Amino acid sequence: MFRSKAFGLLKPIPSMSGQPNLAYKFIHPAIASHGYHCHRRSVDYRQRYKTCPGSAGGRTVMAEELPGVLILDIGGTHGVLENLAALLKKHFRLITMKEFLENKKEMSKKIQSVFVFECRPTIDQELLESLPNLKVIGNSGVGVDHLDLKMISNFGVKVTNTPQAVADPTADIGMALMLASARRLVEGCQTAVSPDTKYFPVDWLGVEVTRATLGIIGMGSIGYRVAQRARAFDMRILYHNRNRRRKEEEEAVGAHYCEKMEDLLQQSDFVMLVVNLTPETHKLIGKKELGLMKPTATLVNISRGAVIDQDALVEALQNKVIRAAALDVTYPEPLPRDHPLLKLSNIIITPHIGTATIQATRMMAEEAIANMLAVLNGQPIPSEVFPK
Repeated sequence: MFRSKAFGLLKPIPSMSGQPNLAYKFIHPAIASHGYHCHRRSVDYRQRYKTCPGSAGGRTVMAEELPGVLILDIGGTHGVLENLAALLKKHFRLITMKEFLENKKEMSKKIQSVFVFECRPTIDQELLESLPNLKVIGNSGVGVDHLDLKMISNFGVKVTNTPQAVADPTADIGMALMLASARRLVEGCQTAVSPDTKYFPVDWLGVEVTRATLGIIGMGSIGYRVAQRARAFDMRILYHNRNRRRKEEEEAVGAHYCEKMEDLLQQSDFVMLVVNLTPETHKLIGKKELGLMKPTATLVNISRGAVIDQDALVEALQNKVIRAAALDVTYPEPLPRDHPLLKLSNIIITPHIGTATIQATRMMAEEAIANMLAVLNGQPIPSEVFPK
């Protein structure tokens, strides 16, 4: 679904604090490996300086000539984290949704980009119609199923995402969920700390990951990182993907291609979902697919909740069709508090934390900023997302 262009050169925009320019600073290893280098270029968005009339000694401050970026808010429950807002401020004038709504006439002209953080702000037709100078929507994260790409494209606005930043932390959470489920870590922790525990039962057993068979459905950058990690556990690695990986890539991680997903499901001890949510992958795993899995198998989902038919999963877990499930994603998020998945003992659910690390959130913001700057400066866009 997504096609990312090669990282190109970005025109610099001087920072307000004199810090190194992010357009130069953000060079992911993937770029460096292809021999890209940043050179100083002319600046499209020049900052103007003026003397602040009320300042002591007539000190020079920066006028509001940075391109405007719309965000939901700074801090709070749903706003952009303050440290990420500080990164954005080096290259953009931040305009919150509240500021925009209070002064639409003036602010609508200044906004040239929107920074989408945790799927917010909502991008709908009404918002797009009110932003005549909007050029780019920079999504922090790789998944863009919350964006109507075709509608946005009809307004002449580009969409970007951050595939480089998310691969490692998401692969890490996939391995963490697999290990936690296999060794029943959550149950074990609850037993160990419970005030009712008088002894540890000797028949309390998990299963081993080492030398087990892992089936990866979706062998993109995240899926491949999972395979790299799984190889260290001497796992037999199967994968199903729209396109087969090159032979040398398969050999590097010891992965075997399954042209039919059914073959992978029948052989795997652990099945990990690492696909984008598209009309084709919606409810990719349903009653039929769960029935093909081993009764001792575990289903791990680090993609999107709607990739699984959750009603079918509830039934499969209740009836021991499969051993267990470990989910970092559900639909919706969070699940209603009375949802039957929350009442099962053979499932682990985490609150969509695949990229919830200090390093990943910063790197996603940097990648999104580099994308937005590239669009505004008419340069090659590192990670553009196109309507299917």
